[in-house]
Amino acid sequence: MLEFAWPWVFLALPLPWLVRRFLPPVRQQQAALRVPFLEDFEALQGKNARAGGRSLLALSLGILAWLLLVTAAARPQWQGEAVPLPMQGRDLMLAVDLSGSMAEEDFVIGRQRVDRLTATKIVAGNFIEKRKGDRVGLILFGEQAYLQAPLTYDLKTVKTLLDEAFINMAGQKTAIGDAIGLAIKRLRGKKGEKVLILMSDGENTAGAMDPLKAAELAAEEKLKIYTIGIGADPEADFFGMVRGRSALDEKTLTRIAQLTGGRYFRARDTAQLVAIYDAIDAMEPVENDERFFRPVDELFYWPAGASLVLALGLLFRRKG
Repeated sequence: MLEFAWPWVFLALPLPWLVRRFLPPVRQQQAALRVPFLEDFEALQGKNARAGGRSLLALSLGILAWLLLVTAAARPQWQGEAVPLPMQGRDLMLAVDLSGSMAEEDFVIGRQRVDRLTATKIVAGNFIEKRKGDRVGLILFGEQAYLQAPLTYDLKTVKTLLDEAFINMAGQKTAIGDAIGLAIKRLRGKKGEKVLILMSDGENTAGAMDPLKAAELAAEEKLKIYTIGIGADPEADFFGMVRGRSALDEKTLTRIAQLTGGRYFRARDTAQLVAIYDAIDAMEPVENDERFFRPVDELFYWPAGASLVLALGLLFRRKG
């Protein structure tokens, strides 16, 4: 089926006639605005009978070239047959901690030590890429929580937004409760089972909402939360002082998951993080409304090319 993306462009069809009709005649070409094919419209006047046939041909070709140019500008498209999208999918919202403690380098990828956020990006990015047929959203939180991507099938954009995130982007502290509250707000009213995957390496130290109160509200909204505690176990030095690790409030993260019917996972290294995503991958199938995708082929280059050929033909004919 042939359609035009910008059909309003056809309003420009009478533009050459309007210019000829209402603008004064051009006397000096160097100080005038040249209108394409306007001279072809004037060719019918002041010509003798012997040149009338050639002028009429030039005028006709000029009109045709203008019609083709306007048609190209309207972006003709060929709409293909509708292709059904997968009806089985999941609605997943990811909430990623960007607080200062995510800079701790206690993960190893390819024999290279990396910080927690880098490891999360790599593993979560691969997880997102595999979500064919799923809708995925992204929340980034630190001292405040921000919606980076609403639920969408555009997985490439979600992954790009995650890759562009950086530590302290949302502040140095951790507002777990606010992240859950934002997820509740964005998923409210959605059909099917709603799931939030919350990744954090610390404890709630900021925000207006208490994490457990937020979890209770999530349970009322039937939002299931899977929490992931990120980071290696604390290490103690010779004097028994803990160093090199941020505090991880596993008790609160576990309780959040329990209140909402989810599950708490602990990611001490990259292998565990991958295993966690594999486990989540096997959960939460959602039956979605049937959707269709209609492929579109752009056709503007055909009338644009034909218009260019006609314009060049008229130009060479005039010089000849």
